[in-house]
Amino acid sequence: MHINESAEDYLETILILSKQLPVVRSVDIANEMGFKKSSVSVAMKNLREKSHITVDKSGFITLTPSGREIAEMIYERHRMISSWLMRLGVPENIALADACKMEHVISKESFDAIKEYIK
Repeated sequence: MHINESAEDYLETILILSKQLPVVRSVDIANEMGFKKSSVSVAMKNLREKSHITVDKSGFITLTPSGREIAEMIYERHRMISSWLMRLGVPENIALADACKMEHVISKESFDAIKEYIK
């Protein structure tokens, strides 16, 4: 189940927002990610067509089981890699930016090995 980095970022953002807000809308995602609402609308259409999200008639966005699985995986990688880099002495802003890049390209095997090593 491979999807592109942009889709992973959108799913991760929906997950994070769903923990903070009662409902998630395209405008919330646009504000959080700093994108135009039109760009977010195109992305939401693609995610809906791939069955990673549902959008109800009020415009409320919900992750499907497949979308949640991808979002949770990316979010876990982000949290773990950024905290590991900070513990190694990397400044927070750099650790967060690097984790954002690494979370998409690292293999499951390498991530699992890092996770095991950190524990």
